[in-house]
Amino acid sequence: MGNTDTKLNFRKAVIQLTTKTQPVEATDDVFWDQFWTDSSTSVQDVFALIPAAEIRAVREESPSNLATLCYKAVEKLVAGADNGCHSDKQKQVVLNCARLLTRVLPYIFEDPDWRGFFWSSVPGAGRSQEDEEEEEDGSRPLAESLLLAIADLLFCPEFTVQSHRKSGTDTTEDIHTLDSCEYIWEAGVGFAHSPPLNQTHDLNRTELLKLLLTCFSEAMYLPPSPESSNTSNPWVQFFCSTENRHALPLFTSLLNVVCAYDPVGYGIPYNHLLFWDSREPLVEVSAQLLIVTLDSDLTVTSSPSMDGTTTSTAMDETESPPPDNLFVNYLSRIHREEDFQFILKGLARLLLNPLSQTYLPNSIKKINFHQELLVLFWKLCDYNKKFLFFVLKSSDVLDILVPILYFLNDARADQSRVGLMHIGVFILLLLSGERNFGVRLNKPYSVPFPMDIPVFTGTHADLLIVVFHKIITSGHQRLQPLYDCLLTIIVNVSPYLKSLSMVASNKLLHLLEAFSSTWFLFSSPQNHHLVFFLLEVFNNIIQYQFDGNSSLVYAIIRKRAVFQQLANLPSDTSSIQRALQRKKKPVEPISRTNSQDGASMEGSRPAAPAEPGTLKASLVATPGIEKLTEKSQVSEDGTLRAVDPEVPLSPGETSPARPQSDTESHSGENVQKRRRSSSSLSQWNPTTDWVMSWKVKLPLQTIMRLLQVLVPQVEKICIDKGLTDESEILKFLQHGTLVGLLPVPHPILIRKYQANAGTAMWFRTYMWGVIYLRNMDPPIWYDTDVKLFEIQRV
Repeated sequence: MGNTDTKLNFRKAVIQLTTKTQPVEATDDVFWDQFWTDSSTSVQDVFALIPAAEIRAVREESPSNLATLCYKAVEKLVAGADNGCHSDKQKQVVLNCARLLTRVLPYIFEDPDWRGFFWSSVPGAGRSQEDEEEEEDGSRPLAESLLLAIADLLFCPEFTVQSHRKSGTDTTEDIHTLDSCEYIWEAGVGFAHSPPLNQTHDLNRTELLKLLLTCFSEAMYLPPSPESSNTSNPWVQFFCSTENRHALPLFTSLLNVVCAYDPVGYGIPYNHLLFWDSREPLVEVSAQLLIVTLDSDLTVTSSPSMDGTTTSTAMDETESPPPDNLFVNYLSRIHREEDFQFILKGLARLLLNPLSQTYLPNSIKKINFHQELLVLFWKLCDYNKKFLFFVLKSSDVLDILVPILYFLNDARADQSRVGLMHIGVFILLLLSGERNFGVRLNKPYSVPFPMDIPVFTGTHADLLIVVFHKIITSGHQRLQPLYDCLLTIIVNVSPYLKSLSMVASNKLLHLLEAFSSTWFLFSSPQNHHLVFFLLEVFNNIIQYQFDGNSSLVYAIIRKRAVFQQLANLPSDTSSIQRALQRKKKPVEPISRTNSQDGASMEGSRPAAPAEPGTLKASLVATPGIEKLTEKSQVSEDGTLRAVDPEVPLSPGETSPARPQSDTESHSGENVQKRRRSSSSLSQWNPTTDWVMSWKVKLPLQTIMRLLQVLVPQVEKICIDKGLTDESEILKFLQHGTLVGLLPVPHPILIRKYQANAGTAMWFRTYMWGVIYLRNMDPPIWYDTDVKLFEIQRV
């Protein structure tokens, strides 16, 4: 009964706040205390008892009351941080204020006139004359006071961390003098001690981190623009500056909590149904906070000293000058192999978790924050090149690759997960720019997880190609902008692939067959680039990995008509018109092929579209492949040198055999044009001159020479021995050689990912869209007027 009464009193206070015609004095503690002294109000209660319409009403009609409410709530948090939250009552007040601010802040941010309120030094808003007289001239803005209070509270003994005070003593730890580096939440990077699990501490941390995330979410209410990709979030900028004395232990705590988390634990079936896991919500919000704080424009200033901290040995002191965002700074300076191993193993364990299957359905706890983990992995590779090289140094990178391919394959039919498709492809594009990634792909794949793809026996390279083929042939239309990226990844790794399976070889030939159909080639000014990518793949494998790739050579021989048709591609006006007449209505340019598909893996389920009504966040357009990448040529010693896109690689560059620059020609609107053109052919009128401009550059010389040499030999051996079994032909091809018969090997060209304003804006939009949709209990931002993206129903 008492619980109902307190909720009723809280609701009455909210109504009073919106209906009072006169501003309530800040000194009226009897009135204001109604909002935070109740001991039974949960965060869900706060969201239910303060409707959105009433927050907006008080903002518009009683602005001084809203200002005073915010000011008083921050004041209580500051007081709680100052006195150390020793009593249960103080802890309850702090939590209630955190919940209240989490509810109200998004409505402050959505109104441009209010956005500067937290950055004003004197809140005003009904404060007494005495308070204003006592105010110092150099007082902190409200936002800074709030952020510093949250930081202090996150290392408050017996509230969010285990006390180091010896039992039996009366002394309490002074929150202002304690070294928070000794109170890091979890063992891992630079910290060896793992404190005992305390559910109450985890819950309190989670509530404070949710408030912190809400503070940072001002970015959601600013529309996306190329200029804004370089502007810093003032909340993040201050929190990650030297003003925050807890920046290092908090960064380390967040990273270690995420990477040390094991959702399965001892693996007892259904244990997650019997016991509530207080750690998972903490891990999830920690991952979200990490990716938000690491969304930095990397402006550079002087480095803070890290001497005397517990984790200083974990950070590389040699790199200078570092960025002014301390979280980015610390991340970029991690350098110990044991720390890299801890991070990589932790991320791989969590990414592999959703794939885990047992014979008992739903017996293993599955996490759902893999999108945040992928962004975190991206940030690690982007800001810490030593980590990237560590990842690629061993086969551990495959523990990241396999779940990414699983997510890509599983999400290909679901339009609400198009962002997940992009982040997965971007990571693979980044990795594919390094030679070691291509080399690692040669490790055999042993089918540990059921996937809706054809059964094959082969390597991780085969898995990558088969999944990419499945995305292109049976994904939804909105994935067409990713085709260039998918094929660029295959091009980048192709010089290092030692033995493609027959299944993967046939998939590549099927893609070439589909992309080289005259209707598809002539229906967009950019579609021929896909053919150039695939021909480059075949040329790289023939020139650098001919031995061991008899399956691909055999597939090329079987599909030789495709190459001959490309070489004899018609370019006269009547032929172009006939090709376009074949497809007058928009259709998928590629259909499934029944050759070599066979049955899918046992236990797999088909990729399903989103359930009707599923919410999704819109995304800004991604740059074209030529803006996403820069070309590097592999020298004889294996090093890379940048290639000027305007300068030919060699005297033969402009010859029909070497059209390297053609794939990148035309600016980054190619994918948009390709999508538009497939729905309205009238927008694009291919001409004879246009066809000839790229037809003469098709790199067919190596393949045609291979066919010229091997086709007669294969036909002769089939006639002489009466062969009909392809295994005998493959055996013959395995022992064949083309040494001295092919053109001089072309230089290996790698297209490495390069950061740019377009992708920075894309990542910001995607990241906040994920955070918006993942925080529905309580629904922190639901139905607020966000500007960074649109929330749509599928």
